[in-house]
Amino acid sequence: MPDAWVQRPAEETGAPVRMFCFAHAGGGRGFFAPWRAALLPDVEVCPVVLPGRETRLRERPLTRVEDVVDRVCEVLPDHLDRPFALFGHSMGSVLAHETARALHGAGLGTPLGLFVSGRRAPHLPARRPPLHLLAEDAFVTEVARLGGTPHNILREPGLLRLFLPTLRADFELNETYRPLPGAGLPCPVSAFVGADDPEAAPEELAGWRETTTHGFSLRVFHGDHFYLKGTPEELFAALRADLRRFGAHAAAPQPTGREGITP
Repeated sequence: MPDAWVQRPAEETGAPVRMFCFAHAGGGRGFFAPWRAALLPDVEVCPVVLPGRETRLRERPLTRVEDVVDRVCEVLPDHLDRPFALFGHSMGSVLAHETARALHGAGLGTPLGLFVSGRRAPHLPARRPPLHLLAEDAFVTEVARLGGTPHNILREPGLLRLFLPTLRADFELNETYRPLPGAGLPCPVSAFVGADDPEAAPEELAGWRETTTHGFSLRVFHGDHFYLKGTPEELFAALRADLRRFGAHAAAPQPTGREGITP
């Protein structure tokens, strides 16, 4: 029976690495659809779909990171039959991060590496008041400003009423998150950000170096919070390069070190 949480390709790809992808608030597998063909044959892209969107639209959305992580860790081990990595954008960064920690802590598997994008490091304070507490009109205005939600949803009252509870729940999940107990990750972490991202500055992404006992790198790309829409070739090249490096590191462990920041 298909797994509601993990969207695998219909046919076996033979890719040597499986990358589980967590989207931004309101996002789902559709955001990563263009990545699938673009990253083959090197990487099999497997979006993680949360309740309340796409094929799970009728399910109640979750509002706490620990609840998502608990459920993801129940199903993900069935998909860990090859080396894997985790990728998260914005809200998805903390979900990928805490999932990686939980999998390792439970002895279920350690990723080759973790990719985080467009979100400040977990221990850094928010730079603005939470949006999920706003009245509906103000909330929709702020969501539109961020640019990650399709305009047809925001402009169509019927679609907006259907989608708004999930969107608000995602913002609550992200804005109430605090790092869960546990040790740092024993795998490299790569952080990505758009140079003009209004939600996360490069120096805030640099704070992710504190989450790992292994290597860290930061890349800054042209663009805003959604610099990674579509098929961003520069990002894909970075993902491939880092996965090769992660694989070499796993095959021949090196002493713990810190890597530089790439502008």
